[in-house]
Amino acid sequence: MREAGTDSGGASPGPARGSLREILRLAVPALGALVAQPLFVLVDAAIVGTLGTPPLAGLGAAATLVSLVLGLCIFLAYATTSSVARRVGEGRWDAAVSEGVEGMALGLGLGAVLAVGTWLLAEPAVVALGASPEVAPYAVTYLHVVAFGFPAALVAMAGVGVLRGLQDTRTTLLVTLVAVSVNLALAAFLVLGLHLGIGGSAAATAVAETVQAAAYVGVLVRVARRHGVALRPSGLGMLAAARTGGPLFARTVVLRSVFLLAAAVAARLGDADLAAYHVSFQVWMLLALAADALAIAGMALLGRYLGSGDVDGARRVTGRLVRLGAVMGAALGVLVLACVPWLPSLFSHDPVVRGLIAASLVVAALQQPLAAPVFVLDGVLIGAGDGRWLAAAGLVMLAAFVPAAWLVLDRDLGVVGLWWALTWFMVVRGALLARRSRGDAWLRTSGGSVEATESAALGDAGG
Repeated sequence: MREAGTDSGGASPGPARGSLREILRLAVPALGALVAQPLFVLVDAAIVGTLGTPPLAGLGAAATLVSLVLGLCIFLAYATTSSVARRVGEGRWDAAVSEGVEGMALGLGLGAVLAVGTWLLAEPAVVALGASPEVAPYAVTYLHVVAFGFPAALVAMAGVGVLRGLQDTRTTLLVTLVAVSVNLALAAFLVLGLHLGIGGSAAATAVAETVQAAAYVGVLVRVARRHGVALRPSGLGMLAAARTGGPLFARTVVLRSVFLLAAAVAARLGDADLAAYHVSFQVWMLLALAADALAIAGMALLGRYLGSGDVDGARRVTGRLVRLGAVMGAALGVLVLACVPWLPSLFSHDPVVRGLIAASLVVAALQQPLAAPVFVLDGVLIGAGDGRWLAAAGLVMLAAFVPAAWLVLDRDLGVVGLWWALTWFMVVRGALLARRSRGDAWLRTSGGSVEATESAALGDAGG
């Protein structure tokens, strides 16, 4: 791992602040780590799809619940990225590394609790989601097996945040490439070779998550020793880590509620609609996380700039990131449209499912020029420590989506209608984020926000 400026305790000379080169140095490698989970699920979908529509729909239901459970803990990566980057901007590298130790310990504990809860509640959760009796057993089997990987998944999530905050996204790219390769090879062997069905696919994902966690632990141990940071987490430090991520946790709960509601609507539209929604949503998530590469650069850079008191630099890099996001969104939309004729056949042999996937992907493609800048602005505000505003704004977005989702179900508009409802949600989200970014309330330097203050307490407790 290359650590910029760790010997001197400050940031490396590197590219000019706010330059395109500086953004791309962080964004391009970050793309690898961001697409890890969607790639895991797409690999599962392609392999499980050979077993038929009910197993694929079961995977869709289970993956929705897994995404909900793990997604609620994304604050482990986001809050850690922002807080560690602020410490880097302040020149406090020892405090930055100590936050990583506490965050990964918190991830391990949360992962264990969530694994037990998922195992016990798998069947009622699948039923509540609306899966049919034919589909539900496949979803429950997947959840029972994949839950064993939750502790490792959350440790890896926090580890990713630490390295992003330290301005190192190259290591996350290498780790992700290894994990995805393990998942692909093992899933093919267990499902197609040993004929273990959907459970074999879940086992492959759990093993791949464990590989990621082990790699990040190894890197953090080495960095902690270099800076003389204690590897034993403290209770106070873990509590501070949880409090720092609280607003982002609330934001994530609201956003995940939107996607959970959408999945529940898809399940009630029929098995074919649910299978098509699962595939198209995973493609959409892959596109979203590709755009999030710029958002991650925004988190790391905004945290560092505001940590060093550079408000003008923060404003300048925000404008550049949004413009890049608009260009990326247009490019992603064109790419998806080009793939529509052949992509659905990779996931299903059922012509009805293939047709629904194709129609859904067209709507998702048209949405991209709006979606990418929205994801960028979200990352910028996270990096600035504006979590409380993001949580409150999320409630407005949810309130806008609920009637649209109800209309889709009431009028039986199908999975394509559901995708238009999600597009409406993105329009509302974009309008709120754009309005916030035009003001100055979010441009708070270190010590100017509750999140920053609590993050400093975390660094002191962990060090």
